[in-house]
Amino acid sequence: MSRTLVSACCALLVGCATRVPQVLNPQIVPQSFVGQDASGESVWPKPDWWRQFGSAELSEFIVKAQTDNRDLAIAAAAVVQAHADTVIQRASLFPQVDLQAQGQRSGSGGGPTSLSNVPTGNAFGLTLGASYEVDVWGLARSNLRAAAETLKSARFGQQAVALAVTANVADAYFSVLALRRRIAIANEDILAINDILRTIQLRVTTGTSSHLDLAQERAQVESVEAQLPQLQEQELEARIALAVLLGQPPETLEVKTPSLEAIHPPLVNPGLPSDLLLRRPDVAQAEASLASAHASLDAARAAFLPQFALNGSDGFASAAIGTLLHGPSVAWDYGGSLLQSVFDGGKLVGQKQLAEGTQQQLIASYQRAVLNAYADVETALGQVQHSDLAEQHLGREVDAAREAFQISQLQYRQGTTDLLTVLQSQQTLFSAEDQLAQVTLARMQAVVHLYEALGGGWVEQPDERTQLASALPAH
Repeated sequence: MSRTLVSACCALLVGCATRVPQVLNPQIVPQSFVGQDASGESVWPKPDWWRQFGSAELSEFIVKAQTDNRDLAIAAAAVVQAHADTVIQRASLFPQVDLQAQGQRSGSGGGPTSLSNVPTGNAFGLTLGASYEVDVWGLARSNLRAAAETLKSARFGQQAVALAVTANVADAYFSVLALRRRIAIANEDILAINDILRTIQLRVTTGTSSHLDLAQERAQVESVEAQLPQLQEQELEARIALAVLLGQPPETLEVKTPSLEAIHPPLVNPGLPSDLLLRRPDVAQAEASLASAHASLDAARAAFLPQFALNGSDGFASAAIGTLLHGPSVAWDYGGSLLQSVFDGGKLVGQKQLAEGTQQQLIASYQRAVLNAYADVETALGQVQHSDLAEQHLGREVDAAREAFQISQLQYRQGTTDLLTVLQSQQTLFSAEDQLAQVTLARMQAVVHLYEALGGGWVEQPDERTQLASALPAH
C-alpha cells in the first residue's frame, strides 16, 4: 500500500513539472534586416552612444537625467520591491524559529490589596520553538524561482526605462536646437524683407514703384513675423519637456547651444537580427516575465499535493523564576503534520487556470516584444536613410533658392524684374530653409531612435537567458 502511494505521488510530481515552451521560431526571427547596409560593417551602439554626437552639453544632460529622472526613480523602487519579494519567498525554504517568554501571576477573590487569605500563584515559562515545512514537491522553490524571475524582469524594465529616458532627452534636446534654428531663419528672412521694403519705399518716393508693391512687401513681413510666436512657443515647450526629463524645474534649465549645426550624427549599422534579441532590455524583460509565469504554474500544480511540516519546541516552566532553568522545569514537544486539501470550492483549480492563462498571455507578450524589436529597427533604418536623402536634396534646393533670391533682388533694384518675382524667390528660400531645419531634426532623431531600437549598447548576460538559451548560440 505504501509503495503504491509513493509511486502515485512520484507520478504526480513528474506531471507537475512545467516544460518551458520555446516560443522563438523562424517565422518570428528573420535572417536579416531589410534596411541594413549590406556593404557596411556591423557597428552596434556603445553604452555611452550619445557621446558619438559630439555634444558635451547633451552628455551633461543625459548624465543628469540618469540620476534625477523620476521615471527612473519609479523603476528603481520597483526593483527594490521585487528584491524584497525574493527575500520573503526564500524564507519559506528555512525553518522558522521563535523564542517566547511568559510571566503570569494569578489568583481569585480580592485584588492585590485584599486582606483575605486567598492563595495566589506565579507561572513562568521560556520556550524555543521551531517549525519547518518540507518542500517535497517544490512549491516553495517554484515560488522563489518566480520571484527571482520577477526581480530580473524589474531590473530589465529599469534598464529599458533608462534607455527610453536617454533617447527622450536626446530627442527633446535636438528639438530645442532645431526650433532655435527655425527661429533664426525666420529672423533672417524678416531682415531680408525689411531690406527690400526700404528699397520699395525709396522707389515709391521717387515714383518708380507703386503703393501696391509697398503693401505686398509689408504683408510679407507680417506673415513671417506671425510665425515667430508659434516657433517660440514650441521652443519653450521643448525646453519644458527637457527639464521634466532632467528632473528639474523648467525655469532653472539653460540650453547654451544655439542650433543643430554643431551636431554631427554618427553612422550605425546593425548586425544579425538574432543578435538584436540579446541587446534589447524590453525583450529580456518580457522573457523574464514569461519565465516567472512558468515557475508560478509549477507552484500552482504543486499546491494540489500534500504539504508536510515538522515542528518542535523545548522550554522551561516553573512557578518560581529562580528555578526556571533547572532540570526539573524542562518541557519539550515534537511532532509532524500532513495537510491535504479535500474541498476548497475550486480555489486550487482556479489558481492553476489563472497561472495557465497568465503563461499564455506572457508567451504572446514575449513574441510581441520580439516582433516589435525588429519593427523598431527596420523603421529606424528607413527613417535614417530617407531623412538623409531628403536632407541632401533640400540642401541643394536651399543653395539654388538663395542664389535665385539674390539675383531677383539685384534685378529688382535695377528695374529689370517685378516685385512678384522677388516675393516668390524669397518665399521659396524661406520655405526651403525651414524644411531643411525640420528634416535635419528628423535625421538626428532617426539616429537616436536607431540607437534606442538597437538596445543602446545593453547586452543580456548568458546566465540570465531562458528563451534564448536554447535558441541562440552563446555569445
